[in-house]
Amino acid sequence: MEKKVTKIGVLTSGGDSPGMNAAIRAVVRTGIYHGMEVYGIMRGYSGMVENEIVRMESKSVANIIQRGGTILKTSRCKEFFTPEGRKTAYENLKKHGINGLIIIGGDGSFRGAQIFSNEFDIPCIGLPGTIDKDIAGTDFTIGFDTAVNTAVEAIDKIRDTADAHDRLFIIEVMGRDAGYIALHSGIATGAENILIPERKTIIDDIIKALEEKERRHKLVNLIVVAEGEEFGGADEVAKVIKKRLPQQEVRVCILGHIQRGGSPSCMDRLIASRMGYHAVECLMENRHNVFVGIVNNKMNYTPLNEAVKKKQRISEEWMTVVKILSS
Repeated sequence: MEKKVTKIGVLTSGGDSPGMNAAIRAVVRTGIYHGMEVYGIMRGYSGMVENEIVRMESKSVANIIQRGGTILKTSRCKEFFTPEGRKTAYENLKKHGINGLIIIGGDGSFRGAQIFSNEFDIPCIGLPGTIDKDIAGTDFTIGFDTAVNTAVEAIDKIRDTADAHDRLFIIEVMGRDAGYIALHSGIATGAENILIPERKTIIDDIIKALEEKERRHKLVNLIVVAEGEEFGGADEVAKVIKKRLPQQEVRVCILGHIQRGGSPSCMDRLIASRMGYHAVECLMENRHNVFVGIVNNKMNYTPLNEAVKKKQRISEEWMTVVKILSS
C-alpha cells in the first residue's frame, strides 16, 4: 500500500448522478498534471471484470463538465461480488499496470472497493456520487443539488395546476432508503406533508390535518412522498386518502428518473471538481482507502470501512421545521 501510485483507474458505479462527468474530468486532468497515466474503466466494476479499460488523455474529458450522466457508463456487476470475479478484475488491472483506483458511486460501490482493496494490493479512493445524499461523512453528494432543484422546479409547476383546480397533489420523488430529496424539495415548495423512510408515517395525523385545512378553506395541498416511504409510495398514500376523504380531489404525480438527468448545477460541478482533485492528491499522499467528502466547506476523509456502515441521518430540527411551516 505504500508504493507510489503511477497509473490510476477511474470508474463510475451504481446509479448515475449529475456531476459524475465533472468528477471524471477532475481526476483525469489532475492525474495527468502530476505525470500519472489515467485509465477510464467502462461500465463500473463490469468493465474491470471484462477488461473494458481505455487510456484517457486531457482531451478525452473536454466539453463534458456540463453534461449529465457519465461518459464512462455505469452498471451493477454481480460477478464482481464473487471472489472469482474480483480476481479476474485484478488480473485485468495488472495488465495495464494500474495501481490505484478512484470509484465514483454510492455506499454499494464503496463496499465493493473496500472488499477489493482488502484482498489485493490496490489502494482505493471513493467519491460520493449519488443523488440520495445518504452517505455519512459529507454535507453533500455529487448529484444531490441538481436532483433537488429538478424536483423543486417540477413541484412548483404542479402547484400552479393544483391551485387552479383546488386539488390535493401527492408527488413522489426518488429516495428508496433516504428521504433527503423529499425533505429538501418539500420544504422548498411549501408542502403540507413530507413522508420519508426515516420516519413512521401516521396516516391518521395526515387525514386530520387535511380535514382541518378543509375547514379553513385551504383547498390547495401538496404532499411530497419519498419512493421508499413505508406505505409504498404516492399511489398507496393516495388510495388511503381517497378512501378516508372521498370528497377530496386527489391527483398523483411520480417524478421518476428526470431527477437523475440533466445538466449538473453549479454546486455539483464545483464539489465534483474539488473532490476529484483531492482524490488524486490522496493517492499521491498515501492516504488510501478513504472516501473524499466535504464537511463545513473543508475536505473530510472517511475510511471506506466506516462509510459503508454509516448513513446520513435526518435531524429532528428538520422535522420540526416541516411541522411548523406547513401548519
